[in-house]
Amino acid sequence: MSGMERREFITLLGGAAAAWPLAARAQQPAMPVIGFLSSSSADRARYLTAFRHGVREAGYVEGQNVAIEYRWAQDQYDRLPDLAADLVRRQVTVIAAHDTPSSIVAKAATTTIPIVFASGGDPVKLGLVASLNRPGGNVTGVTFVVAELGAKQLGLLHELQPGAVRVGVLVDPNFAGTQSFVSDVQAAALSIGKQIGVLEAPTGRDIDTAFARLAQKPIDALLVGPTALFDNRRVQLATLAAYHRVPAIYPRREFAEVGGLMSYGTIITDAYRQAGVYTGRILKGEKPADLPVIQSIKFEFVINLNTAKAFGLSFPPGLLAIADEVIE
Repeated sequence: MSGMERREFITLLGGAAAAWPLAARAQQPAMPVIGFLSSSSADRARYLTAFRHGVREAGYVEGQNVAIEYRWAQDQYDRLPDLAADLVRRQVTVIAAHDTPSSIVAKAATTTIPIVFASGGDPVKLGLVASLNRPGGNVTGVTFVVAELGAKQLGLLHELQPGAVRVGVLVDPNFAGTQSFVSDVQAAALSIGKQIGVLEAPTGRDIDTAFARLAQKPIDALLVGPTALFDNRRVQLATLAAYHRVPAIYPRREFAEVGGLMSYGTIITDAYRQAGVYTGRILKGEKPADLPVIQSIKFEFVINLNTAKAFGLSFPPGLLAIADEVIE
């Protein structure tokens, strides 16, 4: 065999050797794929980490024995149907829908691919499941309380500032739970002698307008309602509240972390972890119809003392004592 022939033979061998693992790999079952759908953007790292922890608890590690395809709508809800359709076309094993809008869109997109939601709405009212105990279709998941906390949040504002009479309630009229949130707060306000003024902000620009109006019609305190819009505008909200020196309570700890005065709400990371566990159990072959909807009921109260100092406010010892976390 000439040197040239030998080289060609070795090259051929090398090519064959490279092809062997591929052939062997083709024999193994394909890695399951989780289609991850969210109406927001990828900056929700903490929720994503919690979700992956849950998936790992069920025995799956991203990149090792499961793949995750991410689809973020970047707060453009009209993009969700196309993103969901894309995951269905790719025949993902299970869809993890990470908020109420994406859960509703995912359910409309497929009746066969299992869906696990994490949502702050009532899944029965939203039409996601037939009942909490027996979901019945291809959808199950974790629900957490958001709209029902208004009375509690108003009570905490009252403990901080018993003398505050005029309380503004900032809401997003497009959020599904807004109406029930406002009526809860109004009922609670009546019982403790406060006047409620509802400020509507369906877009980020309207948030600026709502605060600008406070110059004409001042309020003593502010209650910020639940909606993904406000979650994503939390820096803007905390900054405006500080500029107008309005003591405010927010629905999630992320607000207090960026300078909001205080927050009271569900520990959402726990809900996402539980959604991850359910996603893993479905990968193992369990059916959504047999997995009851989990109600996540862990709450946290977070106080930002730096902001309190800047406002010249002092927290009553009783409130500090019940805080789950105090940011200093």
